[in-house]
Amino acid sequence: MQARIPAAPERRFHAFVTGGAGFIGSSFVDRLLADGHTVTVYDNLSTGQIEFLERALTNPRFTLVRGDITDAAALTEAMRTIPNLVFHFAANADVRFGTEHPSRDVEQNTLGTFNVLEAMRTNGVKRIAFSSTGSVYGESTVFPTPENAPFPVQTSLYGASKLAGESLIQAYCEGFGIQGYIFRFVSILGERYTHGHVFDFYRKLRENPDELYILGDGHQRKSYLYVQDCIDAVLLALEYAQDKVNIFNLGAESYVEVNDSVGWISAHLGLNPRRVYAGGERGWIGDSPFIFLDTTKIRALGWRPKLTIQQGIMRTLDYLQQNEWVYERR
Repeated sequence: MQARIPAAPERRFHAFVTGGAGFIGSSFVDRLLADGHTVTVYDNLSTGQIEFLERALTNPRFTLVRGDITDAAALTEAMRTIPNLVFHFAANADVRFGTEHPSRDVEQNTLGTFNVLEAMRTNGVKRIAFSSTGSVYGESTVFPTPENAPFPVQTSLYGASKLAGESLIQAYCEGFGIQGYIFRFVSILGERYTHGHVFDFYRKLRENPDELYILGDGHQRKSYLYVQDCIDAVLLALEYAQDKVNIFNLGAESYVEVNDSVGWISAHLGLNPRRVYAGGERGWIGDSPFIFLDTTKIRALGWRPKLTIQQGIMRTLDYLQQNEWVYERR
């Protein structure tokens, strides 16, 4: 099923996309423009890439505003164009190093989301789609983990900050008549991917094809989703889910071990590196050794991912091989 909001004139809308120059955000921008919508991107370009917006910048229905979501006044002013819908993707996604700069998750993820909601309230914008994370489940004891699973103790600053953002959105939906769509992603893969295990493993193998350093014991079990399948799911939910607050898990029907991914990447590159493990059963503080989400709810709307996890990893690796410039920007 092609999960797109129909592009008939009466269904076209103006989307305001925070973090729209990033991996996921810019992929959404291209899809929205292709479907005939008007798009304003708000991004400080600290981690996003202007190259990702190369196609969008030629479109008359596209506007780029350089700004930071921590700047409440600038954000509110940028939203005075009164979009129909906010896609909130701007965040600190550097999960691994959260304990090295603990204020960053709170400032960018939690307070940043508050600023987005306040800008919406001030300007009368009534719909928001929020990129949350499966990390909000901490180390769940229920697998696959459904949206209504009890939350255990939070194990990462990133997950805690995203959960706080979810709570703010729900409170604004109740208090100010906003309609919220909260999407708890597994790790997203695909073109324009600039952080995560495929990015790290390929960088390491470029530097030393004979040895690969792996955080954890390699038996961490993870689920991944191809970015275009993620976009399909979000747009489908926006079209058909009409509750005040709509929460969806997004992920594949399966999971893989880190060792599986290492094997696929190495074979694709024609390498057989010696594997060096460190960190015990997890890679870093707050890294859950098993993430597998129940996606029954989004599948009930007719969505199915088109690519398997392995296919998504291979698409990502092909992109990185063809666009090694992304490593120079890190």
